Amino acid sequence: MTRILRTGIIQQANTDDIADNRRRLADKIRRLAADGAQLIVLQELHDSLYFCQTENVDLCSLATAIPGDITDFYSSIASECGIVLVTSLFERRAPGLYHNTAVVFDSDGSIAGRYRKMHIPDDPAYYEKFYFTPGDTGFNPIDTSVGRLGVLVCWDQWYPEAARMMALAGAEILIYPTAIGWESSDTDAEKERQREAWITVQRGHAIANGLPLVAVNRTGHETDPSGATGGIAFWGSSFVAGPQGEYIFKAPATEEYEGIVDIDMERCESVRRWWPFLRDRRIDFYGPLTQRFRD
Repeated sequence: MTRILRTGIIQQANTDDIADNRRRLADKIRRLAADGAQLIVLQELHDSLYFCQTENVDLCSLATAIPGDITDFYSSIASECGIVLVTSLFERRAPGLYHNTAVVFDSDGSIAGRYRKMHIPDDPAYYEKFYFTPGDTGFNPIDTSVGRLGVLVCWDQWYPEAARMMALAGAEILIYPTAIGWESSDTDAEKERQREAWITVQRGHAIANGLPLVAVNRTGHETDPSGATGGIAFWGSSFVAGPQGEYIFKAPATEEYEGIVDIDMERCESVRRWWPFLRDRRIDFYGPLTQRFRD
């Protein structure tokens, strides 16, 4: 028997009109659900522009309580459509304490779980350490009516440890809401190297863990408010890979996209029998992985 997970992905270009961004997402979610999607994955920080291009304390006002009005908004859509929905929100945990948080809603609208981004970057145009406290939820899959989701966020996708921890905890699929793109001063060759590295490392996580993987990125150009850079051209290219890293789907780089990808959730059982990486792990010698560096 084959168990197909009908997975909707939404790759969107955002504006500074938060209400309109949410309205467009809601319309797309409803269309995908009407077409049979069971799981829908949104991109990182999908409600607003990617505000981390500058360090501005006033932008902390974008953060929202969880639960709160915004989670009520997405909860009602998940319940109305009867789908599992993976969202990415700027969480206000306490005054001056914020997280980059993925919230997963089950098909009845309940919050199935949340994941606070663990790896926080700090690069030109990606000043996330200014806004986000590193997560403390650990690498724990979220149980939903469509399966156990290993939800991670953007910068987490470069770390094989994160994917492996999710796999060891029983995740059935790896999911990465993402906001990544090109800075304007990079050469075309460098831009292509960056995007291919981004895709390749994630396909490696799928292979090493024998799991399907969904990465949903934003697209479009967003201006740097400070004028210090040429802004970010988000490179889209959202994709779905199977448990051998094979492409199941790849979205365009510069266009918005919404669609459904069928994922065979039983295939990983066969792949893990052919390639028993988990069986052959030498856990008795992996202790040094918990060290920063071996001098």
